[in-house]
Amino acid sequence: MSRDEPAWVEIGLGLQGDKRPGDYARLAELAERYPFDVLSVFGDFMFQPPIVPLLEMAAATSRVRLGAACWNPFSVHPYEIAGQVAGLDLASGGRAYLGLAQGAWLDAVGIRRRQPVRALEEAVALVTALLAGEDRELAGELYPMAAGTRLHYRPERPRVPVLIGAWGPRMAALAGRVADELKIGGTANPAMVDVLRRRIAVGAAEVGRDAGEVGIVVGAVTVVDEDGELARSKARTEVALYLGVVAELDPTLTLPADLLTEVRGRVAAGDQPGAGELVPDDVLDMFAFAGTPEQVAGQAQRLIDAGVHRVEFGTPHGLSDAGGVRLLGDRVLPLLKRDRVAHPAPAIFLT
Repeated sequence: MSRDEPAWVEIGLGLQGDKRPGDYARLAELAERYPFDVLSVFGDFMFQPPIVPLLEMAAATSRVRLGAACWNPFSVHPYEIAGQVAGLDLASGGRAYLGLAQGAWLDAVGIRRRQPVRALEEAVALVTALLAGEDRELAGELYPMAAGTRLHYRPERPRVPVLIGAWGPRMAALAGRVADELKIGGTANPAMVDVLRRRIAVGAAEVGRDAGEVGIVVGAVTVVDEDGELARSKARTEVALYLGVVAELDPTLTLPADLLTEVRGRVAAGDQPGAGELVPDDVLDMFAFAGTPEQVAGQAQRLIDAGVHRVEFGTPHGLSDAGGVRLLGDRVLPLLKRDRVAHPAPAIFLT
């Protein structure tokens, strides 16, 4: 990482945009009492736009970094994303980060994700140029910008950190070229860290960059409770919703085909709890942080030992939002050894 990055692994909380006004501020204030470093809001389809809760949390905090994980340039044009992240950076006194991903389920409203890697690359270029006050022409295929186009106000900073959300090789290589962080969501599998490190290195090599400058962020559904079995039961229900999507993206795992077929079928039929009951313990541990504080800390520590830059504990956190945040802060964080571990540079095979 760059010289400005901390020497320890960051811990973040990921929140869904499904709460009432005031709830985000209360959770953010609670989180900042503990040594959490980052608060993210998911930009998932048909949930509240992340800028709404992010601005509420910015007003309620003074230390933690804040950002959307992620905005997508297919439903929100990059010039509008630039304005939103600039507004968040102003409201937070320079604590914003820019998260971008290609999004999902957009076909339900007729949005086609055309050339997603190019779209994100051009989106980064456009947002970066606007924040920096550059007024040169950007000859983008999807998101061009005419010479002389500028923001009509002064941003807090000329640059904010960039995070790319990705699983696949091409998008991870893009992160290697242009991002400060790559986030893989929906997994707690330590084996994916090395996979991502190698994919990032391919893109970094293309631009003569040190792949170690790109931090790897791993996040997933989190349910922690003193009653570990109850926590894991709730996590199973949560994981069932996305298991059929992300499981096939993990090249380190081979799951029974009939498991994914049955899970997808029950989810499609509206039986998410029934789908969750099909998820065995070993599979659950690969796709969620779930159980007692000691179990969740053990899962997070394995990711830290594998070399992540940040662990992000995702919603719902516990059997209740605030209860989960308190248990994570009081019981899980003190168990973690957060010193950053040096890892050898990965071999790069270009074909």
